Amino acid sequence: MKRDTTLQKPKSSKAKSKDSDNPPWSEEMLGPAVVRRGRGPQKAPTKVSTTIRLDADVLAYFRARGRRYQTQINDELRKVVKRGLTTRSSGRRSA
Repeated sequence: MKRDTTLQKPKSSKAKSKDSDNPPWSEEMLGPAVVRRGRGPQKAPTKVSTTIRLDADVLAYFRARGRRYQTQINDELRKVVKRGLTTRSSGRRSA
């Protein structure tokens, strides 16, 4: 038959004693709290935040090409704009 064992508290040490080389921090030492969230505003905002829906395979293709996939998508869209393929006359691109 197994005996029940009880956990015992560790023996207290004098770790709580004051250390003159390492005093406790005070509010004055810490200073005011600094909260930073996100990257902050752009210095010269050149882009607009938007949401688009992409097919899963298209997104997977760009993500597989590595980091900065959003920049790559933007570059490809810019190429289309430069070629003038953004106007829709009949819903199909002309050759």
